[in-house]
Amino acid sequence: MRHARCWIHGCLGALCLLLVDSLYAADVVKVGGAHFPPYVIKSNLHDSSGLLPQLLEALNREQSEYHFTMLPTAIVRRFSDLQRGRIDMAIFENPQWGWQDIDAEAVDMRLEDAELFVARNEALRDQSYFEQLEGKRLALYRGYHYGFAQFNSDPEFLTSTFNANLGHSHDSNLLMVIRGRADVALVTRSNLYDFLERNREYARQLLISERVDQVYRHHAMIRAGAPITPERFATLLEQLREKGELQRIFSPYRIAVTQDVTDSSATEYAAD
Repeated sequence: MRHARCWIHGCLGALCLLLVDSLYAADVVKVGGAHFPPYVIKSNLHDSSGLLPQLLEALNREQSEYHFTMLPTAIVRRFSDLQRGRIDMAIFENPQWGWQDIDAEAVDMRLEDAELFVARNEALRDQSYFEQLEGKRLALYRGYHYGFAQFNSDPEFLTSTFNANLGHSHDSNLLMVIRGRADVALVTRSNLYDFLERNREYARQLLISERVDQVYRHHAMIRAGAPITPERFATLLEQLREKGELQRIFSPYRIAVTQDVTDSSATEYAAD
């Protein structure tokens, strides 16, 4: 019996060493994570959650060549973090959002979200309310780029030009609208329907625009010299797409998983 126990302990020890060796053998890819629900919730190393951690887990399960790990950053700091090599990759980005002068290559993730206008639902108020923003109090997300503002995210420009209140929470912006402290909030579709799922009592109090401020065609920005090449990352994403993993992760949040790289209209996401 003693010999059997020794043999089992020896096997367990060898297995642990193999696991440690395989982790160290993998190239570590540091992916920036900035707090922005539902993509990243609480961007720290201990209790973060959201779509980015789920995606990284799926990528790590898919292969052993790379180990993807999230490194906390901030929306306004992610450009410099990528430029100086603190992170290797920024995910859920758009090449137009200030990346033009940074030595990084974009990979189309073939995932689509959208930015919608939301107002308080009142008698006689309809879709025409969203046609004119001038004179309305806007609730916006600080550091974000909006189509109606020509993607200029400068806080002073937004506050002076559009009478905007800049916050750090889509939930808070929506509550400002519900409580009459703002007239219109701009919210990502994924966050809006996540909010309504968590706060169903507010569903009838909100008027959601048919007008779309912008459609996000999500990209991954990979810095020059990163451990993984853009081509290899695109291949891994395609493997997850074919297995239905991207659909499993993103469709519950109405993030469209496109099926044809040449046709962004060929999309799938859960309706409810």
